Amino acid sequence: MDKDWLCFHPAPSKPRFIPPPGAVDAHCHVFGPGAVFPYAPQRKYTPCDASREQLFALRDLLGFERNVIVQATCHGNDNRALLDAIAHSNGRARGVASVDPAVSDAELRALHDAGVRGVRFNFLKRLTDFTPREVLMNIAERIAPLGWHVVVYFEAQDLPELWDFFTSLPTTVVVDHMGRPDVGQRVDAPQFERFVQLLREHSNVWSKVSCPERLSLSGPPTYDDVVPFARRLVEEFPDRVLWGTDWPHPNLKTHMPDDGTLVDMIPRIAPTEELQRKLLVDNPLRLYWA
Repeated sequence: MDKDWLCFHPAPSKPRFIPPPGAVDAHCHVFGPGAVFPYAPQRKYTPCDASREQLFALRDLLGFERNVIVQATCHGNDNRALLDAIAHSNGRARGVASVDPAVSDAELRALHDAGVRGVRFNFLKRLTDFTPREVLMNIAERIAPLGWHVVVYFEAQDLPELWDFFTSLPTTVVVDHMGRPDVGQRVDAPQFERFVQLLREHSNVWSKVSCPERLSLSGPPTYDDVVPFARRLVEEFPDRVLWGTDWPHPNLKTHMPDDGTLVDMIPRIAPTEELQRKLLVDNPLRLYWA
């Protein structure tokens, strides 16, 4: 199957914003190389190869010190590319894996020892097949003793039907990309208020304030319509937010962002040095390296 989405930016710019010492890109991926780490036969899209060497070079260009590498659906439950990247990071990467329901406790412990600290549950119907919630709950209950968290990826309109499941999980819950709000609505419209309510009422729920390139209607390079949503979360929940590039931006079909301009958005959503330090250093270190 040939790739069916855009390849990552070939020459991202050096950002003007300098991240604080210890900064973490808390949401990124590695893909393949497919000749070494084959893509899952059941995948819904086929990416360009995006190697660990390219990821680490981008990290250094952007001024970050660490990465949290998230398993994406194109590799299914085969975490070998993820684990290989962590193993070659000199301790500067952690991972979020995808696991088979039949995974053994010994396999979970091996993933932990390799640097995995979470499991991703994907609820985007266009990207993954449905997994029964009781199966996902069983996985959550088994990773809780390891101190792992659950990462959830869903569409904003699906939050009402997922609310009870998310709030019953026995772990920290990290929501990808602000729950994918409709940024064409007001930041205080009912849809986003529902998501804010989730964080207000449940102190174990965190949010990534990432992926403006997926959410924006106004478009690059400034993605102005996303800023109020991200800034609201950073200011209201400063100890439970994370930021990441989402490099190499899988499954994008309209435009490919310049990662340097994404970094330059950070002062607009975290306007003080204290908020920047929490977002980029304190929070990810507490969740992934503590």
